[in-house]
Amino acid sequence: MSELNQTPDEFDHSFKAIHDHELPWQDGAGIELLSLPKGVQVKILAHDPVMQRIDMKVKFPPGYVEPAHAHKSWHSICVLKGRMCVAGKDLRPGDYVFGWDQLHGPYEYPDGCEVFTVFMGDGIQHQWDASTHEGHDKIWQPETESGKEAAGSGE
Repeated sequence: MSELNQTPDEFDHSFKAIHDHELPWQDGAGIELLSLPKGVQVKILAHDPVMQRIDMKVKFPPGYVEPAHAHKSWHSICVLKGRMCVAGKDLRPGDYVFGWDQLHGPYEYPDGCEVFTVFMGDGIQHQWDASTHEGHDKIWQPETESGKEAAGSGE
C-alpha cells in the first residue's frame, strides 16, 4: 500500500534516514497528487495522514509553468536546484517560498527546478484555471542550454 493510501494506524512514525537515490521519481500527474499540468515528478519522503502532512521533492522540467493556483493546505518550499521565478523574484538554491489558500503564482521554471516542499492541511491538490494558464506569457528567460532548448531558442 502506498504511503498516500495508509490509514492513521498504518503510518510508520519511526525514525527515517533516506538516501535520495533510494526513492524513484514518480509521475506527478500519474498519482494525481498535485493536480498540475503534465511534466512534474515527485518523490514522497513522508506522509502522515494524522497531521495531514506530506514531505516531498518535486522536479519541474525546463520551461515548465506552474499555474496560478490555490489549495487547501499551506506549503513551505526550499529551492534545491535550478530556478523558480515567482512574485517578481528569481529564486535560486537555498531560497524559500510560503503559500497558503490564497491564489499564488504562476511559477516559472525557465531552466528547470528541484524543490523540497512540506504541505500541511486538508489537501494539496492545486486548483487552477486552464484557460488562464494557457494564456500565460512567460516573463523569465532561460540561462542554461537545457532551458534555451525547451524555449526553442537553443542559442
